[in-house]
Amino acid sequence: MKITRFARLGAVAAAAALALTGCAVNEQSGGSAAPAADDGLSGTLVGGGASSQEVAVQTWTAGLQGANPDLTIDYDPAGSGTGRESFQAGAFQFAGSDRPFTVEEIEAGPFDACVEGSDIVELPTYISPIAVVFNLEGIDTLNLDATTLAGMFAGTITTWNDPAIAALNDGVTLPATDITPVHRSDDSGTTENFTDYLFQAAPDVWTSEPDGVWPLRGGEAAQGTSGVISAVEGGQGTIGYADASRAGDLGTVAIKVGEEFVPYSPEAAAAVVDASPEEEGRADTDIAIALDRTTTAAGVYPIVLVSYMVGCADYQDDATAALVKALFEYVASPEGQDAAAEAAGSAPISDALREQVSTAIDAIQ
Repeated sequence: MKITRFARLGAVAAAAALALTGCAVNEQSGGSAAPAADDGLSGTLVGGGASSQEVAVQTWTAGLQGANPDLTIDYDPAGSGTGRESFQAGAFQFAGSDRPFTVEEIEAGPFDACVEGSDIVELPTYISPIAVVFNLEGIDTLNLDATTLAGMFAGTITTWNDPAIAALNDGVTLPATDITPVHRSDDSGTTENFTDYLFQAAPDVWTSEPDGVWPLRGGEAAQGTSGVISAVEGGQGTIGYADASRAGDLGTVAIKVGEEFVPYSPEAAAAVVDASPEEEGRADTDIAIALDRTTTAAGVYPIVLVSYMVGCADYQDDATAALVKALFEYVASPEGQDAAAEAAGSAPISDALREQVSTAIDAIQ
């Protein structure tokens, strides 16, 4: 990834504006945060990125700031792509991203907040199902398989009473309403995870490579997670995808895995993460999960989002390193994970993954 001088200046300006407006996350309500230790932390951290984990980040920062009143953490949920670019440009001191940097992006660099040659830290600390949400009067749940879902978003299945949908939903009266697929307009890790599922599980129908930018024409585009939810809520016959914590009262889809239809749940999302390997060729501090979307294991929900906390292993500034380290420690702690699960419906990371994450955090300096 190459960032131009103008993109860097824009990112720095955005971060400065964010700090000046005082959009501190401790002024937002993200649920009841579990208490953090009073470590006498002070100063300001500016970060941003994935909107999917916005509620979780609000909860984590509220817990840390509640114990350390001289600490301010600003998080701008502008999307994963913006988060990665702004972190790389040095405008954000940490980022949230619904996918890790690729090996090629890391090799291309640079990362301006980090000491030259430093590894980056990428921690899979937010695990959540991506819900397929729809708005169809009188219908709360539907069963879909990968091929049918891909056809609905690719535009080859265009009405809700299509035989392919009806065959999976015996006894459900489906209207002839047109299907309006809603996708993200911004560069989104949620989009990349969703299209990765379609590409892996329905390659004959969904032929576009996984990407954070929606690859097809048609449908309706909306900014951020909130925009997708609003667009689906505001239409009739709409269908979209969003972090499950934001599904609200919309209809939701159970996905066919093997011979069963599995509704989303934190437990089903965590199951696919624990069953998936790590990507190869990365530093010890860079814990990237290679999700297996085609598993047929019982009780696994394959449309899952693993969102990462991203930082430097070696920061230019010692004070920044200390604050980022404290934030990441609380995020990964059992207390922080349980607080996020309560507020956002995410799945707490396993003890084995926590041990690995904690080792990576210890390397921050």
